[in-house]
Amino acid sequence: MNQRSLEDLLQSAGNPVHMLRNSQIGAYVYPVVPAEYSNWRDEQYAWRHTAVLFDQSHHMANVYVEGPNALKMLSHLGTNSFEKFPVNRAKQFAPCSYDGYVIGDGILFHLEENRFVFVGRAPVANWIQFHGETGRYKVRIDKDDRSPSNPRGKAVVRTCYRYQIQGPNAPQTLEKLNGGPLPEIKFFNMDVINIAGRKVRALRHGMAGAPGLEVWGPYEEREEIKAAIVDAGRDFGLREVGCRAYATNTLESGWIPSPLPAVYTGEKMKAYRQWLPMTSYESTGSLGGSFDSNNIVDYYMTPYALGYGPFVKFDHEFIGREALEKMAGKPHRKKVTFAWNAEDVLKVFASLFDSGDIYKYIDLPLSNYTSASYDKVLLGGKQVGLSMFSGYSYNERSMLSLGVVDPEVEIGAEVTLVWGEAGGGSRKTTVERHRQVEIRAHVSPVPYSKVARETYAAGWRTAKV
Repeated sequence: MNQRSLEDLLQSAGNPVHMLRNSQIGAYVYPVVPAEYSNWRDEQYAWRHTAVLFDQSHHMANVYVEGPNALKMLSHLGTNSFEKFPVNRAKQFAPCSYDGYVIGDGILFHLEENRFVFVGRAPVANWIQFHGETGRYKVRIDKDDRSPSNPRGKAVVRTCYRYQIQGPNAPQTLEKLNGGPLPEIKFFNMDVINIAGRKVRALRHGMAGAPGLEVWGPYEEREEIKAAIVDAGRDFGLREVGCRAYATNTLESGWIPSPLPAVYTGEKMKAYRQWLPMTSYESTGSLGGSFDSNNIVDYYMTPYALGYGPFVKFDHEFIGREALEKMAGKPHRKKVTFAWNAEDVLKVFASLFDSGDIYKYIDLPLSNYTSASYDKVLLGGKQVGLSMFSGYSYNERSMLSLGVVDPEVEIGAEVTLVWGEAGGGSRKTTVERHRQVEIRAHVSPVPYSKVARETYAAGWRTAKV
């Protein structure tokens, strides 16, 4: 008997919104990496003031694409131009559906001639695998899925370790590791450095507001490489970052990690939905927040709204091109940061000590309680945007969230964010009975961190809003 697919589940559910809003998947867990190495406040502080080590070895999928048609297939999936994509270069890769809505994003590395690896979350990893297996391309697909949230005592084995050394003291740490000056690596370019007597591949990257390097190599070498990094960084204030703080760095640097993948509608997407198993991220993921539309398309995002507009190039044929050509040149929603009002946030916490239903609990430092978050943002009583990823920044001493607003909403505007779900909350396991509450917020730049705005290479994080 064939396993049921996402399409089967949707036919049974009737409405994908209802299915996702009441998903029983539970909390999203960053696997294997400890919650905290010291405490999440000091770990956040370190990426702004000293240096940090991010262990990215476990929460992302690696999809290796190899063969004479590898570039052809990836170009057909990507909105980006592939005109100049030599070996030892990487790019943000954000494929769209046939209707021009984002499926997800991640980093695509050109490792060797005709050999690439995509590193990122499940939606794009699955989309690449589907086309590699069904698209009649001369490619080989090897998928190394993210580590299990609960290994149940079994050994976890990946194809590679992946570490990032970030922060203002990262250069000193890296030079000490390398035994001398580093090669001059341009942003999103790759080279080789020395760590613990080994040649290690490195990507110039930045996540925490100060550019650094992402390094990777065979998984069996992970412990000795990590130990060398920690030892080299000791004199420079380097801290290892646990999984509690890790995801919150994007609040300061400006990446929305988990928009709803635009796969639940469209006749042309049906074959993909039939291929996706009922155990896939798309089938089991959850949807939540105060924005509550019965039309799943209302949750989809265009590349322009997410800041990927500069990447869309019509110099090649790709899935979604026709739809995006119609969108290009029109006004678009824009990505912003919302800085929450402290008094209103304290009101939410105070409700924990009142009798009766509380306001929806705000977890710290990361406050997302669903795979894809969508909270209403109002201005003058009218909805003008969505808050999509929220948490607390110890560096800014503020609750922040990333989201999108209508084009006419200006930086500095005070808006109202509706926190919590309607009707006391959905049936998700992460949702307690609660009341909704309005939280004032200021529309702010993205990235929120001044350091990130001024030091990142021009691109999706730094585009002016």
